Amino acid sequence: MRRHRLARLAVIVAVALSLVLQPALASPAQAATYYNSRCGNTSSRVLLTFDDWAYGDPYRATRVGSYLRSRNIRAAFFLINEYARKYPGIVSTLRQQGHWVLNHTYSHLDLTTLSDSDVSWQIRNGVASNRLRPPYGAYGSRVSSIAGSLGYRICTWTIDTRDWERPGGVYYRSTSSIRSIVRTSPWSARRGGVVLGHLFSNYPNAVGGIIDDLHHQGLLFCRNRGAVTANAPFPLACT
Repeated sequence: MRRHRLARLAVIVAVALSLVLQPALASPAQAATYYNSRCGNTSSRVLLTFDDWAYGDPYRATRVGSYLRSRNIRAAFFLINEYARKYPGIVSTLRQQGHWVLNHTYSHLDLTTLSDSDVSWQIRNGVASNRLRPPYGAYGSRVSSIAGSLGYRICTWTIDTRDWERPGGVYYRSTSSIRSIVRTSPWSARRGGVVLGHLFSNYPNAVGGIIDDLHHQGLLFCRNRGAVTANAPFPLACT
């Protein structure tokens, strides 16, 4: 009889301990690994991103955003706040369209060349959010540490369209060339990847073709589920 009571007591203690310890177990989101080049995208879907600013045509950003929403695609816009702060309606409209608008610093300086205080200033005065795309993709442990202390994760890319280049010395890379770069990138860079392009180049003109090309290859894009807040979740809400 005493042996049975002890056995029952052991079962009760084990159950109680499991209930106490259960909240401490990592959730799937907590257990996922954050990779800077994936920006928190743990899905197989592709995240399209748009950097900088559409100089001379600021509302190009919201036209792109509207087009992507019409195709049920959510993108991320990394805007230079020196320009974006003059058009606050663009940031709010993009978020209402279902796109993340994230930090690309205040004036697009190479953070690795700045003092700690200047790095902090550039980030703090960028578009308020929780992802930072360092200008030129330039960062190191020091920049990462400063960004982290301000609540930011670094977000780079897996595919660089090199849309900012002028192969012939005059004009930006063509839409067909941009599409080819994305279409022929390694599968590992495309599947669950992050595509980098800029608002001032031919990249926005190539986006429709990029979507068609990758759909033809069996890939899907981050799904647009409506308005978003300033912060991007981790993992990204892509499905």
